[in-house]
Amino acid sequence: MRATLMYGAGDVRVEHVPDPTLREPTDALVRVLRSCICGSDLWPYRSMPTTEHGQRMGHEFLGVITELGSEVSGLRHGDMVLAPFVWADNTCDFCREGLQTSCRHGGLWGNDLDGGQGEAVRVPQAQGTLVKLPVGEDSALLPSLLTLSDVFCTGHHCAVKAGVGPRTTVTVIGDGAVGLSAVLAARRLGAQRILLMGRHTERTDLGREFGATDVIAERGEEGVTRAREMTGGDGTHTVLECVGTKSALDTAIAVARDGGVVSRVGVPQYEEGPLGFGMFMRNITITGGVAPARAYIDELMPDVLDGAIDPGRVFDRTITLDGVPDGYRAMANREALKVLIQP
Repeated sequence: MRATLMYGAGDVRVEHVPDPTLREPTDALVRVLRSCICGSDLWPYRSMPTTEHGQRMGHEFLGVITELGSEVSGLRHGDMVLAPFVWADNTCDFCREGLQTSCRHGGLWGNDLDGGQGEAVRVPQAQGTLVKLPVGEDSALLPSLLTLSDVFCTGHHCAVKAGVGPRTTVTVIGDGAVGLSAVLAARRLGAQRILLMGRHTERTDLGREFGATDVIAERGEEGVTRAREMTGGDGTHTVLECVGTKSALDTAIAVARDGGVVSRVGVPQYEEGPLGFGMFMRNITITGGVAPARAYIDELMPDVLDGAIDPGRVFDRTITLDGVPDGYRAMANREALKVLIQP
């Protein structure tokens, strides 16, 4: 079969690799129907050291079960299924607590496993990982359902960890797919006012359609000043940091209201943060982290199925596997917001 491999910064290739096979009785094989490129894939795309064998890529996919291990129940050959971006047994103590990202028997796609940006995937712990989809292969809902594998669940996790609810004021930092998903999630949870910090008009326009009440194009100190001016000088109750840079975290803390919450889901590109005396005196809470998508899928899927939300609008380009290298380039150059792959 064909699959995407990254050999180093800027070096993405689609190559023939061995077909996946069942290795454990808890495995399933899935033929991929939709996958995508994630904003987090751009970090290695910009900085990955050159490797000889390449790294399998992709952690967001849905598809059709083609084969099942003998110990998998509740699923059948031909089922349409969605895979969260971390596989898990969904039965260990961490999974039962809603933290499937810390599953004692789980792991990440790629590395020694298949990646979602390919024609097929071996799914470990299939019974706990895969979620059955009540749609067909040609459903128009597939892009929005695919966002439940990662991007929309990540935005939702950011809002939930921040405590967003009715009468909450929110600042979202970042106009990428995760930031826009966080806007949609905050609106879904009833936020009173949502300030979106972003400077790319085509993206912030979608943010407004998703529920942002205000857009702040300024960055750094100017952005902080503008956000505080718009909130009577106080800042917002919650700040959703969806970028992952040190400067974004600095901004998040600066625009948070005293006693407020900063929730971060942007993959951190820093090792140390501003956790000193000033933040201590303001009673700012820092929370967030990697999203346990599997914990949210059952809650969010009905809203996708009935059309209450349409998170699949973050996809603004569709390609085949042959176009994956150019899809990475387009996202890295901000020519595309989020690229959908249709093998």
